[in-house]
Amino acid sequence: MSLFRVERMGAQGDGVAVAEDGARVFAPLTLPGEQVEVRGKGERAEAVRVVEPSADRVEPPCPHFGVCGGCALQHWAMAPYTDWKVGLIREALSRDGIETDAAPAFTVQPGSRRRVALHARKQGRNVVLGFKTRKSWDVVPITTCTIADPRIVAALPALRTLAAPFFEHAKSAPTLHVTVTATGLDVDVTGVEAKGGGLSADARVRAADAAAAMDLARLTLAGDMVYLARLPMVRFGKAAVALPPGGFLQAAMDAERVMAAAVTEAVGAAPRVADLFCGAGAFTFPLAERSGVIAYDASPGAIDALTGGRAGTPGLKAIEAAARDLYRRPMLASEMKKLDAVVFDPPRAGALEQAREIANSAVPLVVAVSCNPQTFARDAAVLVAAGFTLERVLPIDQFLWSAHVELVGVFRR
Repeated sequence: MSLFRVERMGAQGDGVAVAEDGARVFAPLTLPGEQVEVRGKGERAEAVRVVEPSADRVEPPCPHFGVCGGCALQHWAMAPYTDWKVGLIREALSRDGIETDAAPAFTVQPGSRRRVALHARKQGRNVVLGFKTRKSWDVVPITTCTIADPRIVAALPALRTLAAPFFEHAKSAPTLHVTVTATGLDVDVTGVEAKGGGLSADARVRAADAAAAMDLARLTLAGDMVYLARLPMVRFGKAAVALPPGGFLQAAMDAERVMAAAVTEAVGAAPRVADLFCGAGAFTFPLAERSGVIAYDASPGAIDALTGGRAGTPGLKAIEAAARDLYRRPMLASEMKKLDAVVFDPPRAGALEQAREIANSAVPLVVAVSCNPQTFARDAAVLVAAGFTLERVLPIDQFLWSAHVELVGVFRR
C-alpha cells in the first residue's frame, strides 16, 4: 500500500491521486486534498484508508453507499460537488473553444428519482433486489434508497415478490424498470430468457397476481402486456399522456419542469417550432401553448402517446407529430425554411448530423438539451462555426450524487 494525495476529481467521479514518485491512480470515494492509502495496481485503485480527510467530506446519507454502485459522491458536501458538476460542462465546452455564461445549477432533492432499474437475482429460494455493486455484476440487496421516490422505496418488498415468477429459466436475470406515474407504479421487466417459448402462462398469472396485490398500474414484459389496472399517466404542461411501456421519461419531475421552463422561455412566442427527439412530449406540450410544433421521435410508441395526449388537450396550437429516426433521417435544412426555432434533446450520443442540418438552415434560434456535456460541446461547435452564439447554459443535476450532469443551452444567430 502507498500514500497518495488527491489532486482533483476525475470526470467519472473518482479522485485523481498522485504519489510522491509521480504515479497517478483513480481512487473512488476520495476527495480533492485528501491523503489516502491506496491498494491496487494500474490506473484503478481502492482507497483503503483516508489519512487526512477533506473538510468537504460529509457523512453519506444512505446505508448502502460505498457498496452500491448507484451513487458515487454522497460523501462530498453539496457546494463543491455542484461546482464540480458545472465545471464538467465548462471543461467540455472549453475543449472546443466555446465560452458562455452558466446559470446557477438546478439540483434535485433526495427522494425525487421517479424511475429506477432494479436488478433481481436468485439466492437459493430467495429473491434479492437492488443495484449492482461497484465494479461488479453482483447485486447489493437494498432496503432503502436515498435518491428514489418514497413510493418506490415503500414498494421494495412487494417488488421482490413480483420478481419471483420471472426466474422460470435458469439464464434469466430480470431487471425491473420501475416508474412512478400519476396513476401508480408502472413496471417493465427485461432480462428474461426468451428461448423455449418465453414465460409460461402459469408464470404470467403469478406475476399478474403479484401486480394486482401491490396495486400496480401496469406490468409489462419487454413491452408485452402482463397486467393492466389503469393506464400509467404523466403530465406534460396541460396534457395528460399515457406513458408507453418502457417509454423514456426524465428521471425527476422537478428537473423536467425546470428544463421545460427554460426551453419555453428561450423559445418565447416563436410561431413555428420543431421539437426533435421529442419523446412523448415533455417539451412539445409546453411549447404548443404558444407555438405551432412539429415533433419527431424514433419511437412510434412515444409518438402515439403524444398524439393521444394532444387529442385530449384543448387550447393548444397545432402539433404535427410523426415517428422518424433522426439519426438516419435528420430533419433537413430545406425542411426548416419556415421554422422560427428548433429544440433538440438527443440521447447521450448527441446529434451531430442533425446539428449540421440546423447549421445549414436559416433558423435563428436553437435550444439544445443534453445529458452529455462532451457530445453537447461537439454539436455546439458545429452551430458556433455556422454563426450561432451560445448565449447561456443551465446546468441540471437530476442524477444526484452521480458523475452525470445535464444542461439546456440557448443558441442564437
